[in-house]
Amino acid sequence: MTILKAVIRSVLAGVVAGALGASAAQANSGDTLAAVKARGEVLCGVHPARHGFAAPDSQGKWSGFEVDFCHAVAAAIFGDASKVRFVALSSQQRFPAIQSGEVDVLARNVTATLSRDTALGLNFSPPIFYTGTGFLVRKDDGITKVEDLDGAAICMAPGSTTERNVAQIFAARGMKYTPVVIENNKQLVDAYVTGRCDALTKDKAALPGVRAVDTENPADHVLLPGIYSKEPLAMAVRQGDDQWYDLIKWVVYATFNAEEMGVGQANVDEMKASTDPDVQTLLGVIGDNGTKLGVGNTWAYDIVKQVGNYKDIYMRHFGPDSPVALDRDQNVLWTEGGLLYGLPMQ
Repeated sequence: MTILKAVIRSVLAGVVAGALGASAAQANSGDTLAAVKARGEVLCGVHPARHGFAAPDSQGKWSGFEVDFCHAVAAAIFGDASKVRFVALSSQQRFPAIQSGEVDVLARNVTATLSRDTALGLNFSPPIFYTGTGFLVRKDDGITKVEDLDGAAICMAPGSTTERNVAQIFAARGMKYTPVVIENNKQLVDAYVTGRCDALTKDKAALPGVRAVDTENPADHVLLPGIYSKEPLAMAVRQGDDQWYDLIKWVVYATFNAEEMGVGQANVDEMKASTDPDVQTLLGVIGDNGTKLGVGNTWAYDIVKQVGNYKDIYMRHFGPDSPVALDRDQNVLWTEGGLLYGLPMQ
């Protein structure tokens, strides 16, 4: 009987070990990166049209802050930032698209939350943009603070953290409101501009661009002071492929670290001659970080050369000379009191 128990224990141990081994192999298999390389392009899910973040022009060419992070992923993999196919996704479509494999990475104004991290089977990159819920109102309505919105009609998109945030903001103040929920972004903005609702709520970073939609009277719309939630926007990937997740994380960290080291598009070639070992490691002059990630060792150099460091990307789309000028607020390096902190690339 003792021998039989020992045999059973041995068999069960082998089954468990095999299952764990298979699970680990799957998690580290690199299936996504292999598929992307075989396809020759990254499939990136983005917002259909959000000022500063993502939008196609009349020729179908995409531009925007999150668009550039998709380009950065392509630059890291192929040494060619153009090898991206953009997939426009509504707020309702975005999570099914990444879960089903319709896209390889989601860069579509996604707030990283615990429930999305667990229940939706997603992994999030380091946040690439910190913002929060804000409100846009018409100046002539005399609304100067959130408390003035008691009883107001509020325009918002469905399936977003903003819906929940607004409910909490009003409940906490004992206020009532009428939600006007519209999926299509253009129709949502039009509903606000034409007076169907008293206020439009979105991530505060999106609201200056919305104000510009009223081309005849942009100054007639004002942002209420304050940010009323934490909205760390991050790229998302499916759980179960550690290599792909690692690559996406380090693409983001590379943009942070490049800014911290003073390496940008304007001087990246010059900085390749630096004797600083951290700069040499970043740019692939020494070390084999690319090999560890499954890409070429000049992966970070290619990102900075073709797309830029974080500051380059931010200023391109939200700088003072851009159509949607935004102060960086928390979106500055930790050395300047902000929240951007790139892990060491050792």
